[in-house]
Amino acid sequence: MYTSIQKWGNSQGVRLPKLILEQAGMKEDESIEIIADKEQIIIKKFKKNSYASLEELFKNYNGDYDCSSFDWGIEEPVGEEIW
Repeated sequence: MYTSIQKWGNSQGVRLPKLILEQAGMKEDESIEIIADKEQIIIKKFKKNSYASLEELFKNYNGDYDCSSFDWGIEEPVGEEIW
């Protein structure tokens, strides 16, 4: 299928036929991700669950965190901090 980029208000737009959306498994008002890469524009479904869950983030956590061992990069207070 061939089409053209057209002026749409202060922007430009491309109209996508319903058949193309159906073939891609997309529908009206669905969130998408648009990626520009060299001479192509890629439109992908935006997956709401593409971010890691708390369970996934903590799957290797063994409970041994010691906040006093964090290195803030300073040795002496430089202002009126409370140590």
